[in-house]
Amino acid sequence: MTTSRAPKPAPARPRPRAKSAVVPGPRAPTPAAQPIGVVHLTAEYWPFARTGGLGEAVSGLASFQAAAGMPTTVVLPLYRQVRAAAPSLERAGPSFTVALGGRTETAWLYRVPEDRGPQVFFIEHPEFFDRAGIYGDDAGDYPDNALRFAFFCAASLTVLPHVAPGAQLLHAHDWHTALAPVYLRTVFASEPLHRQLRVVMSVHNAGFQGHFPPETVAALGLPGELYAPEVFEWYGRMNFLKGGLTFSDLAVTVSPTHAEELRTAEGGFGLQEKFIELGDRLVGILNGIDPGAWNPEIDPHIPARYSMHDLAGKRRCKAALQRAYGLPVAALTPVFGMSARLVSQKGLDLVLGADLLGTSDAQFIFLGAGEHRYHAALTELAAANPDRVAVEFAFTDHLEHGLLAGADLLLMPSLYEPCGLTQMRAQCYGTIPVARRVGGLLDSIGDGATGFLFTEYTSAALEQALARALARYRERAPWRAIVRHAMAQQFGWDRSAARYQDVYRRALARPAPAE
Repeated sequence: MTTSRAPKPAPARPRPRAKSAVVPGPRAPTPAAQPIGVVHLTAEYWPFARTGGLGEAVSGLASFQAAAGMPTTVVLPLYRQVRAAAPSLERAGPSFTVALGGRTETAWLYRVPEDRGPQVFFIEHPEFFDRAGIYGDDAGDYPDNALRFAFFCAASLTVLPHVAPGAQLLHAHDWHTALAPVYLRTVFASEPLHRQLRVVMSVHNAGFQGHFPPETVAALGLPGELYAPEVFEWYGRMNFLKGGLTFSDLAVTVSPTHAEELRTAEGGFGLQEKFIELGDRLVGILNGIDPGAWNPEIDPHIPARYSMHDLAGKRRCKAALQRAYGLPVAALTPVFGMSARLVSQKGLDLVLGADLLGTSDAQFIFLGAGEHRYHAALTELAAANPDRVAVEFAFTDHLEHGLLAGADLLLMPSLYEPCGLTQMRAQCYGTIPVARRVGGLLDSIGDGATGFLFTEYTSAALEQALARALARYRERAPWRAIVRHAMAQQFGWDRSAARYQDVYRRALARPAPAE
């Protein structure tokens, strides 16, 4: 994922906020019927650049908003992988300069040459973004990530009048864009368009906050008094996400349950006091998925199509999946799939600590890439049990479609899961999740109705949930009923996008901080 996972230290005592550097924007009310012009700032955006769920979530929301008639603009960095995904990008104007601390950088603006959907723009700066990775490489995070993403925020605000002159609301996503609200109310506070903007900050994964040395504040051209406990200071470090939340009108996280978790010492990643301070300005809205892309009735990526009324195609998909991974083709043998980044957050330690093979005849297929230790452990497990376990580290969307169509059950024993999308996709394909009772998993899975949940973060609790699921699997008529119930669930963006509209209207109606 990204820079600096947050530990969970004891919360700091708040002190009065420094106000001298803040120039508040004016009130900007918007009638409910008037379309709201929104600009999304994001480090990832599907299909151009992504490492996980962030890019797909932002793309899903922005695409739905544009289709609903909202003037929607997206801005992200022009990474090397963007060039590979969109070779026909066109330059959208001359070069421009960005002042950042004591330096001036030159950048260029590019756009996707299509007028369907959101207007998507890219900030080009080869030194910062023409790299093999988005956040880092095999050696770890890029050491200049603070500068890279601060530049992206400042550059985006610089070109905002050009790319979205009618914008009313800035929607920033995760720590990579968290300096945009700060720059908006300080460096850009006297600009006419910027003064009228309201800000919503989305927290997709609070486990990553952007921690840097205190001197980073001045190096990025920000007033030194902002290095205070109410803004950036966080246990002797500068915290990008904390500063962004401080300068935002409203904040959103990606499920109602996770919004409550963030307000606790156990689930707040050291920022629980900031989330508590936000009060009702922190809202949890469950992400959605694209029902056109994740629909077994029309999916071009799977061997056979099927529906909740005719599951014959799912049986053919299961047989094809078993053959593809060298497992015995057995219609009645349960197949578990796991499609995830292979990192500790996803519960790999529980999986490896459980007796998965000794308590049933089930087969297991693991799809994803991540930490070397999990690659090694899963490879060893598959080598020792070639008829029961298969692994695939070369993740592609095509492979995930095939896995979800062919598997009977999905493993999601996450340590924490702000929202999760895989459990929604799986249910659409009649693949029943076995998941931990956290975040968006609790909000999107009905225990015993569309999946099986467990609470304790232990291998024993996972084993008990697997046993419950397998007991239901052996009862063919009840199993078909749970499969059909899962497939009947609706996880599109309709309901979630309507809630975002409410959040936007609340942000636009908020009085200026000085009023």
